[in-house]
This record gives sequence, structure tokens and C-alpha cells, in this order.
Amino acid sequence: MSIPSRRAKDRIVTALLYSLMAAVILLLAGVLAFIVKNGLSALSWDFLTQPPRDAMTRGGIYTPLIGSIQLIAVAMAFAFPVGVLTAVYLVEWARDGLFTRTLRLAVRSLAGVPSVVFGLFGLSFFVVVLGFGASLLSAGLTLGCLVLPVIVGASEAALSAVPRDYRDASYAMGATKWQTIRKVVLPAAFPSILTGAILAVGRVAGETAPIIFTGAAFFTPRVARSLLEPVMALPYHILVLATAGTAIDETRPIQYGTVLVLLVLVLGVTLVGVLFRAKLRMEKRR
Repeated sequence: MSIPSRRAKDRIVTALLYSLMAAVILLLAGVLAFIVKNGLSALSWDFLTQPPRDAMTRGGIYTPLIGSIQLIAVAMAFAFPVGVLTAVYLVEWARDGLFTRTLRLAVRSLAGVPSVVFGLFGLSFFVVVLGFGASLLSAGLTLGCLVLPVIVGASEAALSAVPRDYRDASYAMGATKWQTIRKVVLPAAFPSILTGAILAVGRVAGETAPIIFTGAAFFTPRVARSLLEPVMALPYHILVLATAGTAIDETRPIQYGTVLVLLVLVLGVTLVGVLFRAKLRMEKRR
């Protein structure tokens, strides 16, 4: 194949990739513009600080907003340490064998399980077997199980990317294996581990099916004050407003306003995580 022919093909493929990228960006911009246009009019201080009232046709979204934040906190408090420690075991201690291969296969298989299956698992195990009932704890643990493969995969890749020289230098200074992992390997890998946590937070905030079975309330007048109380959540609140009741058209502005708040919540948490990760990387380079 001649050089001009290869250059022509390269330009065609490059143009195709740029076109696909532009199409994705335009699609995302269109969706965001549609949501902002329809939901911006509903936003106000009262909308964010008042609970729903009048069969959720009036009032605000304070209760489901706080409920979503509580679910994120419980899910990440479970999934992040378990996921990181699992990755540490797989990278630093596990030997290549049947058990290790089975564990890796199980983690990768869990990543493809539909979220509704996790919901049924949470209903059977956390709600019934462990006796937590339909509660914040059951829903949060179920969501934690849902995002566990994401955190394990990202953490394993981050730990594997730490140069072997870092470990050898630590051992040469007399550090134990656990000291090396805690003070050398984990700090070096933490910015990349944080990427997996950011992705997990976005998924936790937007899931509906798992929490319907395990702890999301159709309506509750106040924020959950303990882990064993049910909670309202923004995704389920949107589903209720869009499908239940006789005032669906009347609540359309509230629906779009709630969607906009959910997007801002996810993007806000993601932005904070990205900025924190960038700060850690800058400090690491100094």
C-alpha cells in the first residue's frame, strides 16, 4: 500500500472519529439543554428546602434530596473500603490459582448483572434474612454491592500501575509489606482509585430499581433519622411523579426540576472528586 493511500485512509478514519465525538457531544448538549429549559423554572430556594406536600403535587424535594445524599454516603461507606481492600488482596497477596481466578471472574461477572437483580438480592438478604427491613441501611448496602465491581476494577488497575521500584525501595528501607502498601503503594495509586469512586457515586445516585425493593419510600414526611428508617430518593421520586397519580401533567415542571437537581448533584459530586484528584496528582509531582 502506497504512502498517499495510507494517509488518505488515516484522514478518513480520523474524520469519522471526530464526527462521532461531535455527535456524542451534541447529543449530550441537547439532553442537557432540554432538561435545563424545562426544569429551570421550577428551581427556587423553597423547592430545595421544602418537603413534598399535597400528594407530591406541590412543595419541594428536600426529603428525597437528603435521602439521595444519605444513600450515597451509606453505599460508599460500605463499597469503597471493601472494594479497595479486595483490590489490595488481588494485587499484593493473591497467588495465581483457582481461588484467585474465581474471585476475579466473580467480580467481572457482577459488573454485568442487571441492577434489578441486585434489588431482589437486597430484598432477600438485607431486608428479610438480616432483618434490616425496608430501610436506608438495606438500600445503601444493596447499592454498595452494585458498585463494588467498579471500585474493585479501578483500584486493581491503579495498584497494578504503581511501579515495582516503589515497593523495592520501601523494602530496602526496612519497611514491612503492610507498611509499604499503606504508606507507599496506596498513596501513589489513590488518585486513580478515586476515579473509580467517582464513577460509583454517579451510578449510586441514579439507580432506581435496587432501592424500590429495599428502602425507597413512596412518600415520607421527614428525613430518615436512623439507618433503619425508609428514605425518599430523587430517582424514585421522579419515577413516582412521572407514572403515578392523576396529576402527572400538573407535576411536569416538578419532574423536570427534580431531574435537573439530580444531574447537578451527580455533576457536582463528580466535579469535586475530579478537582480533588487533580490536587492529589499535583502534590504528588512536587
